[in-house]
Amino acid sequence: MANQKCFLYARKSTEPDDKQVMSIPAQLVELREFARKENLEILSEFQESKSAKTPGREQFAEMITRIEAGEASGILAWHPDRLARNSIDGGRVIYAVDTQKVTSLRFPTFWFEPTPQGLFMLQVAFGQSKYYSDSLTQNVKRGMRAKLRRGEWLTRAPFGYVNNPKTRNIEPHPVHSKIIVRAFKEYAKGTHGLVSLSHFLHEHGVSTKKGTPLGKASIKRLLTNRAYLGFTKHYDEWFEGSFAPIITPKLFEAVQKVLASKARPRRMKAKHDFPFTNLFRCGECGSMFTAQWATGKCGGKYRYYRCTKKKGKCAQGYLREEALVAEIKERFQTISLCDEDTDYMLKRVEEFEQGENHSSQSRVQNLSSKLKASEEKLDKLVSVYLDGDIPKSVYIKKKDELMRESLALKEKRKDFEHLGNNWVEPLREWILDTKQANFLSSSADFHEISSFVKKVGTNPTVRDKSARFGAPVPSEFVAERRALGKVLNCDPNDTELKTHSPASPGSG
Repeated sequence: MANQKCFLYARKSTEPDDKQVMSIPAQLVELREFARKENLEILSEFQESKSAKTPGREQFAEMITRIEAGEASGILAWHPDRLARNSIDGGRVIYAVDTQKVTSLRFPTFWFEPTPQGLFMLQVAFGQSKYYSDSLTQNVKRGMRAKLRRGEWLTRAPFGYVNNPKTRNIEPHPVHSKIIVRAFKEYAKGTHGLVSLSHFLHEHGVSTKKGTPLGKASIKRLLTNRAYLGFTKHYDEWFEGSFAPIITPKLFEAVQKVLASKARPRRMKAKHDFPFTNLFRCGECGSMFTAQWATGKCGGKYRYYRCTKKKGKCAQGYLREEALVAEIKERFQTISLCDEDTDYMLKRVEEFEQGENHSSQSRVQNLSSKLKASEEKLDKLVSVYLDGDIPKSVYIKKKDELMRESLALKEKRKDFEHLGNNWVEPLREWILDTKQANFLSSSADFHEISSFVKKVGTNPTVRDKSARFGAPVPSEFVAERRALGKVLNCDPNDTELKTHSPASPGSG
């Protein structure tokens, strides 16, 4: 009896539903042994590592084409589900049997004969394979939806987090999460670009598998990853997560603003040490003041500041740094308070803070109302999207905005619930500023003086070799009282301020 000619087909996909199926080499061994025992002649072997859920397998299509051309009349496979798990490919096999292009289908694990009963069983086998794939897909999607409702992370934890097998969720890594926070804070300052931040992270042990700094695209993905806000992602859509966030909404939004403000990293040139550059403007023409070195008659080098406008268009001359610092210190003296006064005021602030009755409940209620309205908008948005009234791209963008808005409102409400008296901290900061002004009026640290002017000063200008800058309203009040004290030939620290102090005996 002549050997029956057939094609051997072995397939294995990498999808979850194929985890328990034998590998292709194992299938080949079993099928070749089966062919030897059943006296089958294998003309060609077709191997494929691809899912059979959808049509489009190249090796399968080539095998059917060659069968239709009459090269062979039989197919040898491990099981019918290796041939097809979709109705189109399964139909092609059944039609080939109906038209007698295929007279023999052989499976070591499945019986088949080209009879009505055999065709029926083959259809059942293909149907079972398709049902298994379809139900598995639905079960996976159902499981994904359940995890999303619980706010769990679905895949491998992003950098900064670690997977917890017990909770089936992620949690902040004890070390990497702190690196993430540090990276966000550094970038929020505006002094880093994507490349420099990559080197910063590389210095802290964050690099590629090859040990090189991360690319700009990777750094940007890290800085825009909403997982650090406590969101979980499925495809292109973000959902509220149940794991602890690493970054606060305020810090995240600050980083997004810096990212939007610059497309390329700006490298600050620091060839010379000029503490007061990029600070003062010319009081005559409005141009920025710059600095340069100059050599005196005796050979000494001095730092001078001047208007950047060309000569002839601005009459302002050069100003030596020591003279500029003297002007600034004189201004500090007018807005400063002595340590005795600031210590008293700080003590009173502590009393205010301790005696505060949390009158911010109305603000909390207002924030709760806004949060509820935002959540209602989100529910309506989902309904409109499910009804097909808006495209997915618009839905995703608007949903992201509403989720970030809700998160910011929750953060504000949390602050009010825990702090309540948010006015106390600015008051304390102003008092400390007046204390700092008093200290810096006799300091020799020019960089610290410059930083303080940037912090408290408004509209700093230089005109006629005189430095001017505005100060907060309370500081201007102090300056006025000091000026009045000079007119009356008295010391405001010893008389005026103490006379109006609530703690003074007999006041009021």
